[in-house]
Amino acid sequence: MRWFWIDRFTYFKSRERAEAIKNISLTEEPVDEYLPAHPVFPNTLIIEGLAQTGGILVAECFDFQQRIVLAKVGQAKFHKPARPGDTLHYTATIDDLQNDGAMITGTSHCEGELQAEVQMLFAFLDEERFGTGQLFNPANLLTMLRLMRLWEVAQDADGNPLPVSKNLLDDESTPAT
Repeated sequence: MRWFWIDRFTYFKSRERAEAIKNISLTEEPVDEYLPAHPVFPNTLIIEGLAQTGGILVAECFDFQQRIVLAKVGQAKFHKPARPGDTLHYTATIDDLQNDGAMITGTSHCEGELQAEVQMLFAFLDEERFGTGQLFNPANLLTMLRLMRLWEVAQDADGNPLPVSKNLLDDESTPAT
């Protein structure tokens, strides 16, 4: 099972910036069980939500063919807790994009106020050192990205609608594993 810590994309401009939302609910186990009698959304999962937003932004730059992992959190500042009923507005911005990785700045806002700031480094797994196995089944990833409404808001660098990745579509008929 894969865990996704974003609910929906609200903006996506290729090679630049992605925005997503995460609605915090008391029914989520991490909220209810993290600090008994003090329900908050764990900061580590906010980092993960920002990393997922940024990771998808970076993966799209390479047509979802690179195996991308969060390699390092350079800095993380949290200004206020996220509680049940809050909606977190995530923004991931590409600071630097290379053939072997990317630097991302992520922010989370809640009720118009800065809630968190995170600097992240993403690395690409090379086949020689890490083999060739997939991190995600492309058909499953495509299904999740559709549920998150990525292609309803995604645009290329010129502002035109971004088509669904051919690499993901090619595997759509592959049975899920």
